[in-house]
Amino acid sequence: MTDAVHTRRVFSGSQPTGNLTLGNYLGALKRYVEMQDQDFEDTIYCVVDMHAITLWQDPADLRRATQDVAAAYLAAGLDPKKSIIFNQSQVSAHANLAWVFNCVARLGWMNRMTQFKDKAGKNAENASLGLYAYPALMAADILTYHATHVPVGDDQKQHLELTRDIAQKFNHDFGVDFFPITEPVIDGPATRVMSLRDGSKKMSKSDPSDMSRINLTDDADTIAKKIKKAKTDPEPLPSEVKGLEGRPEARGLVDIYAGLAGITADDVLQAHGGSQFGPFKQALAEVAVSALAPITARMSEYLGDRAEIDRILGDGADRAAEIAEPILQKTYDIVGFVRSR
Repeated sequence: MTDAVHTRRVFSGSQPTGNLTLGNYLGALKRYVEMQDQDFEDTIYCVVDMHAITLWQDPADLRRATQDVAAAYLAAGLDPKKSIIFNQSQVSAHANLAWVFNCVARLGWMNRMTQFKDKAGKNAENASLGLYAYPALMAADILTYHATHVPVGDDQKQHLELTRDIAQKFNHDFGVDFFPITEPVIDGPATRVMSLRDGSKKMSKSDPSDMSRINLTDDADTIAKKIKKAKTDPEPLPSEVKGLEGRPEARGLVDIYAGLAGITADDVLQAHGGSQFGPFKQALAEVAVSALAPITARMSEYLGDRAEIDRILGDGADRAAEIAEPILQKTYDIVGFVRSR
């Protein structure tokens, strides 16, 4: 095999389940926006509604949540002229390629996926087959565009490794160099934003406590209140990062500050080292409101015209399909499927 040269292309996506949070913004949306102005041929951002139904969703809620996530993409700064924005179910190549990858991926690989164990819990026998197999669909999401770079949170790194394994096995099995070995893009000070109530847990839109997270729809007063009530410890902030070891809540707040301000955790501690949490939380609230309030306002504007959101998603799906369909058809040729029409 000779090494194929693949177009530099970005793909990533977010599930339309619940309100997007500060964690989604710092871990994904902020980087999506930054990457659309970098040296890539295409930046493709998807609302992964097919992943959402691995757990039962009310259909009306799913439709609304899909539009809400698209509005958050746009409000955060994604430009539908620069990036391709669409919802996954409108491009059939995702599901078609996922079946091929279901036949490439090995059961042993799937059994090692920790997110299935976390989500299925003790009732794994009652979980849907989709929840078990969805990492193969995630691989299809990425590889149907021959995406070379995927911005992800640290918790998705294992699924990216599976995507790489599937690409390598497909290429090896069929003696081709067709699918790229995708690179995860995991960088920045806040790739994994932690809960405001428990610094050992990721900030989650599914957490029962709304005080554990900052939602992108929260107003300025709500953001300030949640930060003020965030769990901390009695010690003042250290002057360097190594002083945050064993202090997960302090580390979490410092990382949020760094991510929102676009600086490093060391920069934050140089400015606030020795400070008690009262003044630091006030400073953090000001940074958070300054960064998030404009996004909240733009989201409200977009959500006032859901038909326009649907138009943008439809246009994006057409553009996505133009890239995905030839790659799917070439995959079919490699596998040996007859294509007579």
